[in-house]
Amino acid sequence: MNNNILASIAIGSIACGLSACNGTSNTEKDTARINFIETKFIDSSIKPSDDFYRYVNGKWLDTAKIPPDKTAIGGFNQLHDDTQLKLKDLLENAEKNSGKTGSIAQKVGDFYASGMDTATIDKRGYDPVKPILAKADAIKDLPSLLHYVAEEDKNGDRSIIGFGVGPDQKNSSINIAGLGQTGIGLPDRDYYFKNDPATVAIQNAYKKYLSTLFTLSGIDSATAAKNTDIIYNIEKQIASSHKTRVQMRDVSGNYNKVSVESIIKKQPNIGWAAYFNAIDAKVDSVDMGQPAYYDKLNQLLVSVPLNDWKIYLKANVLSNYAGLLSKPFRDAAFDYGKILSGQKVQKQRWEQMAGSVNGHLGEALGQLYIEKYFPPEAKKRIDELVSNLTKAFSNRIQKLDWMSDSTKAIAQDKLKAIVRNIGYPSKWRDYSKVNVDKATYFENVVSANKNDFDFQLSHLGKPVDKTLWYMTPPTINAYYDPTMNVIVFPAGILQYPFFDKDADDAVNYGGIGMVIGHEMTHGFDDQGSQYDKDGNIHNWWTKDDKEKFDAKVNQIQSLYSTFTMLDSLHVNGQLTTGENMADFGGVAIAYDAFKMTKQGNDTTKIDGFTPDQRFFISLAQIWRGKQTDERTRQLINLDPHSPAQWRVLGPLMNFDPFYKAFNVQPGDKMYREEKDRIRIW
Repeated sequence: MNNNILASIAIGSIACGLSACNGTSNTEKDTARINFIETKFIDSSIKPSDDFYRYVNGKWLDTAKIPPDKTAIGGFNQLHDDTQLKLKDLLENAEKNSGKTGSIAQKVGDFYASGMDTATIDKRGYDPVKPILAKADAIKDLPSLLHYVAEEDKNGDRSIIGFGVGPDQKNSSINIAGLGQTGIGLPDRDYYFKNDPATVAIQNAYKKYLSTLFTLSGIDSATAAKNTDIIYNIEKQIASSHKTRVQMRDVSGNYNKVSVESIIKKQPNIGWAAYFNAIDAKVDSVDMGQPAYYDKLNQLLVSVPLNDWKIYLKANVLSNYAGLLSKPFRDAAFDYGKILSGQKVQKQRWEQMAGSVNGHLGEALGQLYIEKYFPPEAKKRIDELVSNLTKAFSNRIQKLDWMSDSTKAIAQDKLKAIVRNIGYPSKWRDYSKVNVDKATYFENVVSANKNDFDFQLSHLGKPVDKTLWYMTPPTINAYYDPTMNVIVFPAGILQYPFFDKDADDAVNYGGIGMVIGHEMTHGFDDQGSQYDKDGNIHNWWTKDDKEKFDAKVNQIQSLYSTFTMLDSLHVNGQLTTGENMADFGGVAIAYDAFKMTKQGNDTTKIDGFTPDQRFFISLAQIWRGKQTDERTRQLINLDPHSPAQWRVLGPLMNFDPFYKAFNVQPGDKMYREEKDRIRIW
């Protein structure tokens, strides 16, 4: 998979019950869909110019409850759960009418059935991983350790080598091998070094999880505790070599193309030649994104006793596969995860399996989904929206007062070169080599993982295929890939509340229009702007224009760093820079495109609101959401997206048409002096 995808539109975890998201009945939801703007949630006691997010969503925020099996509820989550119910229907039908062996329906239906058969899964205990644990026990030296790692990589049991395939960022027409930092069990390197109460609780929960996995596999509690200390110590040393999430956003700093010959000499303990041979990857050069990690790994492979590495690898097996094993293992994984996320109880099994099928046979399931739920006219309407937003973005570029004509011309060329992929891929993945049996869920997943690895490997050294997708059609999300200069909008997100073919333009442009503009802007955010129209890292800016652009980047970072959650938890302005810039661009481009429509030039009110007001209300409505405090803390640490309320308030407090639409005046909380308003694209 291409690890260079800069951006997706969604925030954090997408999980909630549909009725719980709105707190409404099906009849009320149908009515809301007809009206499109859910005015019943507007809190008129709040001035829109003080807190527009709460003005639009206040009554919902005050009454909506997060179900115990969810970590968040809201617009994205509502649509996710609606789509999950559709997938459930498709999967149950496929299970009952699976058709001939090897067909899409058979593979999808039997895969789903195998995961739903928890009686068989529970009866097997941890038998499926016993042969893998035995292989780890049989490791006798460093070469056999790395051979084990390579063999397990092919089956999806990743450990200390972060191998992948994607476009060469300085020769983007060809796919090369990439190596990224990996090897830790906690969500991020910083979790090993912070000592605040919330982080310490997560550290302790992780250690308990590791110990539980060992005891479930027949090891006494004292030895399990000792093993846990060994693993945590190894991971903490590994974590010290990892770049931070902010450092990982440095495009040039994370491109390090080196010859295999040179890393064989520099990191002899890793045994690179044997590793690449074992995974059947014919390479003479690689992009080693974070060399410091592999330098550290090279040192640790000899400084850490071999037996400790065997313990580490066995824990990796148990942790990676815990969700596929019997109930005690699944429960242990959930108990650890709930400390991270705040989720109280596990999702229903069918929902877990819908996610599993989508993750492992996504384009097979996607074909069934598209056939039933995505009519051709929807794709045509979205294509028209993309064309209008492209025109609006082009106009904005041409009118920029801070960019020279020469840089504008190059920016226009890049914009015109963006490839748009809408709804579903033009060609579907082949899953014929995935073996699926109703009685063996574990083996089905491993077979799908192996197929994914082989699929990646099949592109190594080959020309880049811009028709490939890295999201499945039912996914509620979208993305921009700078190395391919493509934007992708899966069918899943092309639904209400983001888009409806019967909605007025204000609603659609404020919803999916903002999403489209957001993804387009990623080609010109602080990271995307470092790539040319072909997807190569290349500085196409004049020195003066780049300095002006960087000053605007700094303004964005400074503004968002002042925003807080949970009273004192600050948004990381540097981590969220790209997404914040894309939100700024998404709002501006969508609004300009809306003004090209008939309604955009009208003043006729609907539900008491002008077209412009409906545009902004639709925008705030799609970001409606609540999440657990634990999830909020986790996302502040990990997520490059700002929290939902700031994705609305940040851009709008800097956008002149919003001031006009809602009469924002000095003294209002969202008011910023005109000279202080940040304007970029």
